[in-house]
Amino acid sequence: MNKLKLGLPAGSLQNTTLEIFRKAGFNIQIGDRSYYPYIDDDEIECVLMRAQEIPRYVEDQVLDVGLTGKDWINETAADIKEITDLNYSKRGLRPVRLVLAVPYDSEINSVKDLEGKRIATELVESTKRYLEEHGINASVSFSWGATEVKPPLLADAIAELTETGRSLKANQLRIIETILVSTPRIIMNHASYGDPWKKKKVERMVTLLRGALLAEQKVMLKMNVHNSNLEKVIDLLPALRKPTISNLISDEWVAVESVVEEKKVRTLICELQEAGAEGILEFPMNKIIP
Repeated sequence: MNKLKLGLPAGSLQNTTLEIFRKAGFNIQIGDRSYYPYIDDDEIECVLMRAQEIPRYVEDQVLDVGLTGKDWINETAADIKEITDLNYSKRGLRPVRLVLAVPYDSEINSVKDLEGKRIATELVESTKRYLEEHGINASVSFSWGATEVKPPLLADAIAELTETGRSLKANQLRIIETILVSTPRIIMNHASYGDPWKKKKVERMVTLLRGALLAEQKVMLKMNVHNSNLEKVIDLLPALRKPTISNLISDEWVAVESVVEEKKVRTLICELQEAGAEGILEFPMNKIIP
């Protein structure tokens, strides 16, 4: 039987990744102290590892395909094939940023002010390349953790990954530059990408994952509308294309279905009711395949 070796990220992205895979139709179970999760697809073999390691193992053909951040692809400079961008993070559907940050009272206000300074970071190579691009000569050292607490005693600045910036603010740090914006990526090594079976298997998996991510931001609304109010209701409904309208037993009423953004529903439902919609139902969605 053909097998696809899939690397999944442990740590901060782990729970969100497993949930996205579940909505895509892949049930993955991780046992205690196990690095080989069970997946209900006999053609896939999963390995759980740090996102930092996945690009190298994919490049070396230990893994056929992996899910890791753009930050670690950039950091390792691995020679791999990027298949798709999956825009989510450990807290939700937002990218993370690698930023340069300094204490609030620091005189450093831009990358140009880092000449001759000390920078602590976990992403040493990405930070060095950014400084080189701007012609800055600074000392960049690897940080084993708790990077936010190192300025000003152990470093003049840090390069740190952040989603919201809250942790930086809590440690009295302010952002002066963004080095890169990172989202999770599906990657393959070139040999596996050249294998027709593996390529098709990954492409199908990506279709389902992207469908699950698109559905994260949408809900289905269903309602009954009298013909006299139909135009007003339709004008309120943003849909992927157009709302679906079905006839009911009564010639004077129709059923209307539409996919809408979840964040707009709390306002939209009230507006639909005021426009004459009745029996409004809201349904969560697992996948949307455009």
